[in-house]
Amino acid sequence: MNILIRADSSSTIGTGHIMRDLVLAKQYPKANIIFATQELAGSINHKIIEAGYKLEILNSNDITEVDSLIQKYNIELIVIDHYEIDYNYEKALKESYPNLRLLAFDDTYERHHCNILLNHNISADEKRYKGLVPKYCELRCGAKYTLLREEFIIRKKSKTLFIAMGGADHSNINIDILEVLKEFEYLEVNLVTTTANQNLEQLKEYVQDKDWIELHINSNKIAKLMRVSDFAIVTPSVTLNEVFFMELPFIAIKTADNQEDMVQYFIENEYTVLENFDDKELTESIYNLLKPELINFIDLSLGDKKMVLEWRNHPTIRKWMLTKEKIPLENHLSYIDSLKTKSDRVYFLVKEQDKPIGIIDFTDIDLIQSKASIGIYAKPKLRGVGNLLMQEIINYGFVKLKLESLISEVFNSNDLAIRLYNRYGFKEIDRRDNMSIMELKNENR
Repeated sequence: MNILIRADSSSTIGTGHIMRDLVLAKQYPKANIIFATQELAGSINHKIIEAGYKLEILNSNDITEVDSLIQKYNIELIVIDHYEIDYNYEKALKESYPNLRLLAFDDTYERHHCNILLNHNISADEKRYKGLVPKYCELRCGAKYTLLREEFIIRKKSKTLFIAMGGADHSNINIDILEVLKEFEYLEVNLVTTTANQNLEQLKEYVQDKDWIELHINSNKIAKLMRVSDFAIVTPSVTLNEVFFMELPFIAIKTADNQEDMVQYFIENEYTVLENFDDKELTESIYNLLKPELINFIDLSLGDKKMVLEWRNHPTIRKWMLTKEKIPLENHLSYIDSLKTKSDRVYFLVKEQDKPIGIIDFTDIDLIQSKASIGIYAKPKLRGVGNLLMQEIINYGFVKLKLESLISEVFNSNDLAIRLYNRYGFKEIDRRDNMSIMELKNENR
């Protein structure tokens, strides 16, 4: 697709239009995108070039200049993000090019002649555009369409990992370990090694485009790196003595015969030790170390089952459920009991440091199609745990179940939930009545 974005920036206009247009442009990774702007005092046109997009400089706001660009680049979609471009301008473009699609930004409830109207403010109300846009216009209003710069999108990074496979890494498994770790979206890695490592250049090349890995060569701050880490992957050697002294949770991987005594000691004391590198075993060990406690509903005590029902029937939770009626205890217990025979769904009570914080569930699990529907809610009146619960959903769905797609139905008016889903990269793939169908793809599959 050929897309033309018409916007300006200056000391008077500000920079917000161009910045949000750059975010919008990233939603079309395969498109040929051209920005058309004026060279005004205080503009940030350099940002467009830095982002790798073609820039056409306009001499004025005259429609004929844009008209020539539409013909020059065979434009299929034009994005108008400009307060001085109005309904008449848009209408003239549509009349000249009936097949041209026009997306107009708006946050002041003005009249527009466009195919798509985007008001990405969280306060946007699509009802206020009645009579202001053509009947065929698609309205994209509110929190689920908010354009956020990459720095605000949570990809992770909630846990920090210390890796030390020996200064020389004779076994050459650092990269093998990192290949396993890249499946976990919520990790930062401090990897220590030395110039004695014969595979150092290969390691440097591997990590250079991965911002989640920090390579430390000949570091004299090992204790500090351990202190800021949540757990470690090390060899059962002198380094493990130091990790053990620091009381840092660890996974030990045997790489030499002279480590056998340490290996047997830690196995006997029920620590996590791999007697050789195995990617599947390491994945499982990391998952078990990282996760908060997930308790399957069928394993809950009667008291916890009643607690979960109280949460589910609480007005703040029930208002966002498809079934808004209160569920009787008898029906609740009966449904949990039925889960013992159902392989396509699983419900978890999530605990952090032994404190119940919320519920996550997977339904319609289809391992053939590699997808599942998900649900999530926090303990009533408990704030600030949405990110943790979402991380658990993604880890369990993409790492444990190895799914390719997670799907959720969200009420359009549930702004908090939509912002959470947007933060983690979910995209709206469908809309049914008052519900948005949102999907997250596993980019590592």
